[in-house]
Amino acid sequence: MDIRARNLKVRRKRKSLVGPVQKKILLLLLGGFVLSCTRSVKKQWRIVKGIQESWRDISRQAAERAVSALYESKLLEAKEGKDGTITLILNEDGKRRALTYHIRYTKIKPTGFWDKKWRIIMYDIPEHEKGIRDAFRDHLTQLGIRKLQHSAGIYPFDCKNEVDFFIELLDIRKHVRFIAADSIDDAAYWKRKFNLDRHI
Repeated sequence: MDIRARNLKVRRKRKSLVGPVQKKILLLLLGGFVLSCTRSVKKQWRIVKGIQESWRDISRQAAERAVSALYESKLLEAKEGKDGTITLILNEDGKRRALTYHIRYTKIKPTGFWDKKWRIIMYDIPEHEKGIRDAFRDHLTQLGIRKLQHSAGIYPFDCKNEVDFFIELLDIRKHVRFIAADSIDDAAYWKRKFNLDRHI
């Protein structure tokens, strides 16, 4: 293999790699999060709102580099608004890639025997972080967690690790409470919903 072919192979390999910040962005977009950006004459992306508000431990510069890499990898599409801002969304390849990560990291495996405890996930995410709140709610639904109230979910099996993954991903630890309850007043209803007779 000559040098030119080897360099091309290396570039393709690098292009296919997705780093941790890029994975977070893909998963957020998969969950319905909206990312608004502008683009400079140098074709560099600048985040207007979204990512940097969610992860205080990740610099804006790192997030913008990740967005640029995802766009160059043809995993995102850009839609320009009347105000000049650009909304980045997942294309089909991006959805497939994000779904791969979602499935890989967030599988709930119910145990064969139910321990008769109810897992309650309560969240109070501020209105100014509505995109994050909606993304979190969507992820809970995808995990199989049912809606108990407007901002609360219920599940009969241990799901703390899976829920914690999204709590860390969205940086919403202070807004979420995870409760393991011995009883609830409408237990019969939820036993039917989750078909628990076969796990007792």
